[in-house]
Amino acid sequence: MEITVRKPMQEELDNLNIKSWGTWECEKSTFDWTYSERETAYVFEGKVTVKTANQEVSFGSGDLVVFPKGLSCTWTVEEPIRKVYKFG
Repeated sequence: MEITVRKPMQEELDNLNIKSWGTWECEKSTFDWTYSERETAYVFEGKVTVKTANQEVSFGSGDLVVFPKGLSCTWTVEEPIRKVYKFG
């Protein structure tokens, strides 16, 4: 189970229809999280490091991130984050 991070092209974001996704914001913090569903997220601003048992991934503004279903991790929000997300 791995987190994937990449920089998408605007055309891909348009095709994904990210404007219809939910919005989430968070100040600097650290917390544990488990994904009950696959989540795809696009980060507008901020910086985060997510640690799992097998991986440590940092991402931020302009990144498209996919979290697999069943993933347990610890989020460290290093700079306040604003993202949109979609489950499934």
